[in-house]
Formats: sequence, structure tokens, C-alpha cells
Amino acid sequence: MAVSISVLLLLVILAVVFLRNGGLKFWHATVCVLLGFFLAGTSMAPTIANGISTTAGVVSGLHP
Repeated sequence: MAVSISVLLLLVILAVVFLRNGGLKFWHATVCVLLGFFLAGTSMAPTIANGISTTAGVVSGLHP
């Protein structure tokens, strides 16, 4: 749960930055949000969530 909130917060911050800089138009962001909602309802959603969790685990385990 904490990983998904962190990823969500990061994506929201990036979207706001891109919208303010003009690199992301409002309609592009809307299409991406709708894609996310529809993708969450597919059979790929658990695989994507597991991939993100695994990647977060690997990144958090790195000690430079």
C-alpha cells in the first residue's frame, strides 16, 4: 500500500510539473488517466502491481 501511494504521489507531482511547463497538455493527461482506470480493470493489473512492488523492493535494497 505504501508503495502505491508513493508512486501515485510521484506521478501526480510529475504530471503537475509537465502541465505547468507545457510539455503535457490537459487532454493528454486525461487520456493517460482514463487509460490507467481501464488498465486497472484488466487481468494485467496484478502483474503490473507486482512488477512495481518488486522494482521498489530492489531499489530500496540498493546500498550505494
